[in-house]
Amino acid sequence: MIIAIDGPAASGKGTLGKRLAAHFGLRHLDTGLIYRAVAKAVLDAGEPLGDVACAARAARTLDPSQFDETALKSHKVGEAASVVSAIPEVRAALLDFQRDFGRTPPGAVLDGRDIGTVIFPDADVKIFVTAAPGARARRRTLELQAAGASVQEADVLADILRRDERDTGRAAAPLKRAEDAHLLDTTHLDIDAAFRAAIDIVEAVRAGR
Repeated sequence: MIIAIDGPAASGKGTLGKRLAAHFGLRHLDTGLIYRAVAKAVLDAGEPLGDVACAARAARTLDPSQFDETALKSHKVGEAASVVSAIPEVRAALLDFQRDFGRTPPGAVLDGRDIGTVIFPDADVKIFVTAAPGARARRRTLELQAAGASVQEADVLADILRRDERDTGRAAAPLKRAEDAHLLDTTHLDIDAAFRAAIDIVEAVRAGR
């Protein structure tokens, strides 16, 4: 079974992806980490984020087993990832990796921006997770502050709105809800309630409802 979860930054899709994978005995891939790894490689090389050749080369030579998730989830790398993920050559280089991961038995939960529309348009279950920008900014601020970062909610909100604009407006695989994706608005849901709602969606699809 392949479950595709898409949604904007800080909507809760990553946490849902991990919990759904554990619940259903599937593998999990946070595709945002892949793009963050490319961005970090470009930053570490001292090259401009718009350097297509450098970014594409980084995408072709990634080794997920070497990912430092803490470093990849920094605010700076997250901002950079939104830039490099708009490069078509980067997206093409990472397409096969994501598809191979999902098709490896027993299946997987993949979360990102274009899983249900581009990576797995034939996914067994598609969920589009969203939340109001203000709610997403509060969550991300608390997450960053818990990690020791000194950030202001207003700045995080401005960053989220910029990322939303880039993600939905880019020419290559823009963020959008697949026509057959089930909408899950987590604005007023804590993670446990959102998790229960997501399980209900998966079970309903599997039961043919």
